[in-house]
Amino acid sequence: MKTIAAIAALALSATTALADPGAYLEITLQISDENRPAAAAIYNNYKEPFLMAIEGAEQKSLLIRAEDVQVLHGFETVEQARAYLTSDLFQKDIVGELGSLLSADPEIRIYQAN
Repeated sequence: MKTIAAIAALALSATTALADPGAYLEITLQISDENRPAAAAIYNNYKEPFLMAIEGAEQKSLLIRAEDVQVLHGFETVEQARAYLTSDLFQKDIVGELGSLLSADPEIRIYQAN
């Protein structure tokens, strides 16, 4: 039974990742090279819970470049993107674990997609 649930969750996750979001939440993080593996692990730990538990969540991507790291989230609506920023998953879990790895305050932007 657990195998069927895992396959269903994977299929839903794959389907969700292909959705065309109505809004994007972009979080830009200043993380030193030595802290990036730990930050990537946090991203990987919370990607599935984000997609499965957060209302309107459609996709989540980690974008890495020399000057910073970005996490791009796709949502159905701008309101759902705003609500995620106040969720326990974001505030307690993700921010709680990432806080000590940041070199500066994150930049947070929400975009309406057309």
